[in-house]
Amino acid sequence: MATRSTIMDTNSFRAEHADGLDAATRKLTDKRSKVLGESYRLFYRKPVHLVRGEGQYLWDAAGNKYLDVYNNVASIGHCHPAVIEAVNQQMKMLNTHTRYLHERILDYTDELLATTPDAIDRAMYMCTGSEANDLAIRIARAFSGGTGIIVSQEAYHGTSDLTSGVSPALGSGQPLAATTRLVSPPDAYRVNAPDLGAWFANEIQKQIDDMKAHGIKFAGFLADSIFSSDGVLPNPAGFLQKAVDVVHANGGIFIADEVQPGFGRTGDAFWGFARHGVVPDVVTTGKPMGNGIPVSGLLAKSNVLAAFSDDIPYFNTFGGNPVAMAAAQAVLTVIKEEGLQEHSRVVGAKLLTELQKLMDRHDSIGDVRGAGLFIGFELVQDRESKTPDKALALDLTEKLRDHHVLTSVAGPYGNVLKLRPPLAFQEADIDWLVGALDKSLTELGR
Repeated sequence: MATRSTIMDTNSFRAEHADGLDAATRKLTDKRSKVLGESYRLFYRKPVHLVRGEGQYLWDAAGNKYLDVYNNVASIGHCHPAVIEAVNQQMKMLNTHTRYLHERILDYTDELLATTPDAIDRAMYMCTGSEANDLAIRIARAFSGGTGIIVSQEAYHGTSDLTSGVSPALGSGQPLAATTRLVSPPDAYRVNAPDLGAWFANEIQKQIDDMKAHGIKFAGFLADSIFSSDGVLPNPAGFLQKAVDVVHANGGIFIADEVQPGFGRTGDAFWGFARHGVVPDVVTTGKPMGNGIPVSGLLAKSNVLAAFSDDIPYFNTFGGNPVAMAAAQAVLTVIKEEGLQEHSRVVGAKLLTELQKLMDRHDSIGDVRGAGLFIGFELVQDRESKTPDKALALDLTEKLRDHHVLTSVAGPYGNVLKLRPPLAFQEADIDWLVGALDKSLTELGR
């Protein structure tokens, strides 16, 4: 029997759903299977055929309009005119690799580093978040002299050989590296601890001790600061500090994977890690920094990076190319000029309040938590026992799709809706989302 990946298979189209498709959709799914192979996954039992996007909205081939509550890659909104213009203008002039001098990569780096703590003063560029995290692991190993990496139990950090080895969310079919250790997620809803930060720091120390017992030297702790794949675990703000202290006390580095919580999404700060008052040793970013253009980055403290860069040349052919940098610059400018960080904080807080009100109407909602426009909506069979309800979560995503709202699930039990719209999401969209959730849960009798 094939193994299932929590990040890929929980909300996905599978062969047994094919008979329920219309002829045009069935033709497309059959062709995908034939020419793209079996590793790819589509969302939904009835996949959505999208043809256009604008801001927080998407349209399918039949002309139906959808509210996108999931796609962070188009972070400032689908087809943002500022990004289109910047890419178009740069494409007319030059696009080549980083072994020639060009101002764009330098100008962008100045702007980007201005958003980070002073200690983080170097930047490198790649094309994907996987590449950024892959390099971060190499840097951690060069700096520490160790190989052991700790990640959370349901973490996803990429698809390269190194990053898939620290991505348990890919499922049991993808083996973890022998030097990887998993730490229980800092889930304030399910962990009964008076001090979540102290509890989490102790969990990390346990794994470091286990590494030592097996002759593995600890290199670093790699985490997405909102623990999105673990079910969106943002609170209490500040709980990460004690964990980072333990990491440093044991000679390792803290790598903040900011692909999802970065660039103003949490509202409280430009970077997700900043909500916790910590200064990472390395920060990684991904495609949201370019609104979907393939670009990623790694930011680091110079002394940490030097352990790698003083000895090993690094070259990524199209990492940091002028067109990618133009897109990334446009994104930064839009976040500032449109006040998207503050927008995320204000609109996200209003959305969170309205979602929490649904708990009075539906006992199946166990918890609603979030920061800015990043919210976890947890479904349970019983509030007293907090038994996860994965089946309901999957049925709910399908119902929401029928009401033209797109999202997906997260967490080790697959029972948390990950509500993570483009930052173009407006207060006026709250009624559509909350109304669709209310109606869908009612239709499901929950």
